[in-house]
Amino acid sequence: MKLIVGLGNPGKKYDRTKHNMGFMTIDKLMDEYGQTQMKKDFEAEYCKFKVENETVFLVKPLTFMNESGRAVKFLMGYYQIQPDEIMVIHDDLDMPIGKVRLRAKGSAGGHNGIKSIISSVGTKDFNRIKIGIQHPQKQTVVNWVLTPFSKDNEPVALAGIDKAADAVKDWVAGDSFDQLMNKYN
Repeated sequence: MKLIVGLGNPGKKYDRTKHNMGFMTIDKLMDEYGQTQMKKDFEAEYCKFKVENETVFLVKPLTFMNESGRAVKFLMGYYQIQPDEIMVIHDDLDMPIGKVRLRAKGSAGGHNGIKSIISSVGTKDFNRIKIGIQHPQKQTVVNWVLTPFSKDNEPVALAGIDKAADAVKDWVAGDSFDQLMNKYN
């Protein structure tokens, strides 16, 4: 099984904000896999489908960023998903806009969604794809992450989403996470 979790905040107000890079990647994957509907359960929107013999879940927690771990824990428990079968996609302030970096495990690095997942799941050992959103120059972090990209930066951010989606598809197709890190980092 593959549980692919995109982090973000639910609601139209947050749709295209920097903090929703994970949600936007899930939307891209929905299109690429031909999925049109998500169901709401386990404090998340998700769809479940097969690719070859692999069961794939595309997930958007509905708990808001800081409580994302609750939805992940519910889905893991119900479907008996192991930490090494998870990939979490999230924004990263410490990387340039659109840069993608894969990590097999580690600390939350100050990201509240990742902190919540570590706390709820009980381990730091799960796969991650980080997409850069850059640190703000003139505004607070909260205001920065909750606003859309500028017209100039949006194409760069979308290219990062495309690259993250490609990495997920390669993982679902059977590449190991080490292979993905070598290819995409």
